[in-house]
Amino acid sequence: MKIKLYLDEDTMDVDLIHALRIRGVDLVTALEQGMIRRDDADHLELATSQGRALYSFNVGDYQRLHTQYLTDGKRHSGIILAQQQRYNIGEQMRRLLKIIAGLSAEEMIDSVIFLSAW
Repeated sequence: MKIKLYLDEDTMDVDLIHALRIRGVDLVTALEQGMIRRDDADHLELATSQGRALYSFNVGDYQRLHTQYLTDGKRHSGIILAQQQRYNIGEQMRRLLKIIAGLSAEEMIDSVIFLSAW
């Protein structure tokens, strides 16, 4: 099964969203889901409930939540992290497309992937 994405508030760039959608990526944003100004834990919970890998620039908080999930025996649908302002929109799109082409949704479960590795 293909990876579906959830873009949190930090990564919801209109140009990135458009570029991914015209390439067939199934994604939703925090804005579309009514999740603006919600805790990171709420974003991860929503993404997981929808079977979506979460994409964020919030490296520290989501690494902590990932560890907490595993410690608590909870599962998530995957987290993709990048450093903010490190990649332009085109580079983010290319790397996200590589991840989606290279991994299945099942392989993303309980994983943290760094955009820099792709």
